[in-house]
This record gives sequence, C-alpha cells and structure tokens, in this order.
Amino acid sequence: MRRHLILCLILICSIISISGISSAEKTDSAKDALVIQGKILDSAGSALSEANILPYLNGKPFIAMGHGAEAEKEYSTGKNGLFRIEIPTTEDKIKSGKWELKVTRPSFRPSQLTALKVFDDGVSEDGVHRWIANASVQLKRMQGAAFWIALIVFLGVYVLIAFEIVHRTLAAFLGAALVLFITHTFGHFDEAYNILTWDQALHSVDWNVIFLLMGMMIIVGVLKVSGVFQWLAYKSFEVARGNIFLLASVLCVVTATVSAFLDNVTTMLLLTPVTMEIALVLKISPFVFLLPEILASNFGGTATLIGDPPNIMIGSYAGITFNDFVINLTPVVVAVMVAQIIYNKFLYGADYHKAKVEDVPKMISFLKEKYKITDSKLLYLGGAVLLGVIALFVCHGFLHMEVSVAALFGAALIVLLCKMDIVEMLEKEIEWPSLIFFIMLFIVVGAAEQTGILQVIADWIKEVCQGKLWLAVLVILWVSGFASAIIDNIPYTATMLPIVLFLNKVIPGAESGVLWWALSLGACFGGNGTIIGASANVVTTGIAEKAGHKITFLEFMKQAAPITLISLIISSVFLLLRY
Repeated sequence: MRRHLILCLILICSIISISGISSAEKTDSAKDALVIQGKILDSAGSALSEANILPYLNGKPFIAMGHGAEAEKEYSTGKNGLFRIEIPTTEDKIKSGKWELKVTRPSFRPSQLTALKVFDDGVSEDGVHRWIANASVQLKRMQGAAFWIALIVFLGVYVLIAFEIVHRTLAAFLGAALVLFITHTFGHFDEAYNILTWDQALHSVDWNVIFLLMGMMIIVGVLKVSGVFQWLAYKSFEVARGNIFLLASVLCVVTATVSAFLDNVTTMLLLTPVTMEIALVLKISPFVFLLPEILASNFGGTATLIGDPPNIMIGSYAGITFNDFVINLTPVVVAVMVAQIIYNKFLYGADYHKAKVEDVPKMISFLKEKYKITDSKLLYLGGAVLLGVIALFVCHGFLHMEVSVAALFGAALIVLLCKMDIVEMLEKEIEWPSLIFFIMLFIVVGAAEQTGILQVIADWIKEVCQGKLWLAVLVILWVSGFASAIIDNIPYTATMLPIVLFLNKVIPGAESGVLWWALSLGACFGGNGTIIGASANVVTTGIAEKAGHKITFLEFMKQAAPITLISLIISSVFLLLRY
C-alpha cells in the first residue's frame, strides 16, 4: 500500500514538473520574439510576390521552437513583395546569435545570406518583448529550364497565330495549358520547371478587359436589333446624294465615330453588308468603300479607351482613364482621318468616276425602305442606356470605378429594360472564342513575364534607347507599328504592357505617359498595314470573300501600307512636339 502511494506521488510530481517545464517554455517563447520585415524586388526594382523567405541563425536554417517536433519553417512575400515574419524565440538567441536571411524564387538566382541588424523594439501591450530586423533583398533573373520552355511556348503560339496554322484561340489555349501542365507535373518534383502556377495564372488575366468586352458585346447585341447601324449607312448615302467621294468620306467618318464608342470588329460586322450592297448597286468594287472603312475603324477606335482592344488592355493595365485617351489621342486621330480622306481621293478617284448613279432618289428610297429603324422603343431605351454607360466611362476616373463595372451594369440594365432573353444574348451575342483567346493569351504572356522573357526584351530596348525619351518614343511607336502589321495587335500589346511599364520607371521623363500613347498609336495604326494586322481586317475581308469579293494579302497591303506609314509619321511628329 505504501509502495503504491509513493508511486502515485512520484507520478503526480512528474506530471506537474513536465507541465511546469512546458508552461515555462510557452511563457518564454511568448515573451520574446524576433520580427523580420522588408521587401523583395527584382533587378528592375519591381516587387516580387511568392518569394520564399528562410531565416538563418549562426549560418544554419533557423529551427522554430516546438513541442517535441522541431521543423524548419519557410515564409513567403505577399502580392506587393512585402513580408513580415514574427519568430518566437529566446532573448539569448536574439541578442547573441548571428541572424541572416536567404530568399529564393523560381526563375531567380537564390540570394546570398543577407546579414540582419537587430534593434530592440521594447515590450508591447501584449507583453511580448520584440526585436526588429529590416531587410530589402534584390533577386537576379536566371535563364533556366523554365525560361527556355516558356520561350519556346511563347514563340510557338505567335507562329501559330501569325501563319494561321490553327485558330488563334486554339493556339493560345494550347500554350496556356502547356505551361500550366509542365508547372504542376515536372515543376512539382523540380522547381527549375516551375513556369507559372495556377494562382499566378489567375492573377495574370486582366479580368477588367474580359468583363468590359463582355458587357459591350451584350449592349451592341441588343442595339443592333433596332436596325440603327444599317440606318446610319443609309443616311450616309442620303447625305452624299450621289457624290461618291463624299459618300466614301461620310462612311469613313461614321465608321470612325461608331468605332470610338463600340469595338471596331462589331462596327465592321454591322456596316459591311449594307456597304457591299451600296457598292454593288453603284457597280464598283466593294473594297472601294470597305477598305477605307476598315482603316477608319482602326483609326477611330484609337481615340478612346473602349474603341480598340489594345487601348482597353493599355487603359486597364496602366490605370489610364477614358478622358485621358480622348484628350491625348483624339487630335492625332482627327489629323490622320483628314489625311486618309485625301489619300482615298488619290487612290480611288478613278473608281469614284466609274460609279453609275442613275437614279439617286430611287436608290435613296430603296435604302430607306430596306434599312429603316425596326424597333424605335428598343432604340430609345438602349440608346439611353448606352449614353449612360458612356457617361460612366467619362467619369470612371473620378468615381474610382473600373470601366468593366459600367459596361456590365449597362449590359444587365439594357437586357432588363428591353426585355431580351438573357440566355439567347449570352449564347449568340458574346464572342466566346474571342474572350477565351484573351484569357489564354494573358496566361501565356504571364508565363513569359514570370520567367524573365519580357525583362530581356525590356533591357534590350533600354540599351538601344540609352535613356533618351525621344528615342524610346520612336522605337516603341515604329516597332509597334511594324510588329502589329505582321501579327495581330492584341497579342503584341499584351506582350508589350510589362515592358513599357519597366521603361516608364527607368527612362527620365517617361512618367508623363508618352510611351503608353506611343504603344497605343503604334499598335492600333500599325494594325492597318496588312490583312492580318487587326481583327477588323480579318472579319471584314472574310465576310466579303464569302459574298464572292476577295482581296489578296498583297493587294490589301499595297492599298493600306502607304496610309499606315503616313499615320505613323503624323503620330511621330505629334508625340515629339507635344512631349
């Protein structure tokens, strides 16, 4: 009995002792802590998210204090490149130990051990005695396996798009899927193959662009039911009253104006059929009107944030407002439109004289009957909503509201007020292949950015420009112009956005935003250079070909290239004089 009592007492004392030690450890660990905070940057000075932070103590990875199981702990930076880690430990280790920091991230060289200076921050209200260590680490790019794989995929997607080997949506889809697949298979076992993670892919997509396009597609889809766009073409003929040069000029102005507020692809989809009919009645080639309209749609779309996909992408990425686009680009667009109308006279003067206008009043009556407003109530309601959306576009900078919010609200409201079938709108009016193309392309470009491909291009442009703003303006403008003539200006613009952002930081005077305007003018105007340079070109010539009117690649370039060069020259003078 006595022996059992003694054993019980020993057991109780042991439990109390162990509990006391554990409690003491918890108290000690809770009383003292080292806070390490700072920012991780790349070689261009941009913040790096998802960089891994590993504290070192006396030359070895720090082992966090635990209860029976000790483990090495790794921390990471947030989206802004900042990090703050609090390490519970003892005062002795904090004061006497040598604290260092090591930073790693895929596609970057691991940092050297960075020595930390520890400062006593005193005891805070929660009773913890904290010491503070600040650190800012800059990582250098590394061209490893991820870099070369991403480069091959990136170039492969461009080749597939440029030569139309497969549909551009499929090309971007394949590229995006491939980089994600490699990252989450090979990259799981070896960090060298970590190209782009799922989270990084989601963040690389500019959803503001996607939802803006979606909203505007629905608004246009409702409005076109009223017949207003075909009515505008008829009114153009009525204004010209048989003067073919005046008719061509009015059609260009109408196309440019509509394209400034609706995307140019939609504008050409709606105006092409009626334009072709007018040309056939006049017994001249439809391209006498269609090609100037294509050029005008790309010129006019440049004037506003929502007129052309490159501008939508630039505005969203750089935080440029609708009003900024109008103020800075409308003057040069007006000058270029004047030049185009003069150019049309020289290029198509003989065709204008060949046109047979036998009975103008009869032709006007025919067009009036065929292309009249079919639903006035829908036009008034839809027009009011569209004007409201445009007003929100104008005010979105003041309201700190993304333009996509205005477009989506307008789309929902116009469908409700006009009593349209939302399912039908979503199925028929939204160009899902185009939206999927944008999403997948953003992911491919995100992979190029994460692995450092775009940084290599940016560094090369920086070296060429040698810090001279005027030279950078001309390089961005003319390279964009020629590149957009060869490949679709949408993927080109997506590639250039991070590059121009980098150049804005390193070239004195670029903070004025002039490089963004150079990119916009080059990408939008350059898209006129060839038949594949812009989406409106491809769509319009495709419709004409289905109707039996084909224009070859060389014929298109022969007629469009001179005015494209003239537009880039006017843009060069405008940018250099203004900035």
